[in-house]
Amino acid sequence: MRDIKSMTLEEIQAEFQAENLPGFRAKQVYQWLHRGVESFAEMSDQSKDFRKKLGEKYYISVANIEKKLVSHYDNTVKYLFSFRDGECVESVVMEYRHGYSICISTQVGCKMGCTFCATGKSGFSRNLTASEMLAQIQAAQKDLGVRISNVVLMGMGEPLDNYENVLRFLELLSSDLGLGIGMRHISLSTCGVVDRIYDLAEKKLQLTLSVSLHAPNDAIRSQTMPINKKWGVDQLLAACRHYGKTTGRRISFEYAMISGVNDSDDCARELAAKLKGTLSHVNLIPVNDVTGNDYRKSSAQRLERFCRILSQQGLTATVRRTLGSDINASCGQLRRRQKEEVANVERSEFE
Repeated sequence: MRDIKSMTLEEIQAEFQAENLPGFRAKQVYQWLHRGVESFAEMSDQSKDFRKKLGEKYYISVANIEKKLVSHYDNTVKYLFSFRDGECVESVVMEYRHGYSICISTQVGCKMGCTFCATGKSGFSRNLTASEMLAQIQAAQKDLGVRISNVVLMGMGEPLDNYENVLRFLELLSSDLGLGIGMRHISLSTCGVVDRIYDLAEKKLQLTLSVSLHAPNDAIRSQTMPINKKWGVDQLLAACRHYGKTTGRRISFEYAMISGVNDSDDCARELAAKLKGTLSHVNLIPVNDVTGNDYRKSSAQRLERFCRILSQQGLTATVRRTLGSDINASCGQLRRRQKEEVANVERSEFE
């Protein structure tokens, strides 16, 4: 069984041509897939025999809703989705004045091991396919009855560690016959996979690159982000400057403010010096409370002071508005909780 929703229109056309099927059927099937059908039986303009043949050769990726949490504060919606092999990921839909944005996952778990992140504490299982990334968007749209206009690859996993599947997803997502979400409405977040940043720059996709920096120097960053031991801050920033110069796109630097770790005035001044001259925006984020570490978010006064220092040094900096705080909208915590519940049930049955 092959994953037909991860195929481009040209690939489906080539497959159908090899089967001596008319080319117009490939376009019809492609459009059905990107409308979010969950079975070939839903393709009402195709013959019964043809739908049966499709079902014998291909499968359609579907994201099944296992859990759904809705914030009482701002209508943010958090999903725990499962796939055909039982693996689960999280997605979050946020409502803004300009429309709906979804933060999707690109991997089941994560290898990167950032100490302040809940996802990494559950381990890594596998990469998501392009179709499984699409399925998260389709499932959320269908459940909420809305059209999602912006997509953020900032959920579970490191997108650039799943580079080929992510590129395929971006191609399908922006297809005029698909969801048709343009690159300027897509953000991709990375913890700093430097070689892939250079690769992505050459694609000139015009998406927004968000870089999880979280520290101004190697001493602090290596304590919280193991990837920094492979590519240090200066190497990462060199890649970012190349990306900005090659694409003409402003980079968003994500900076999780951790009380007593990376939020001092000296850190702010050092960060400003490191980013001087870059086409960038600094997004200050109060760190999430994650079970298993002692990190605490910086106070509102410290956030304001840090932001002011960056602004005084000529950087554009803002404090991210927290959405879905009552439902732990940051990714990784629902999946981790579910795994713990399953483990407890299995343990009690064994005992």
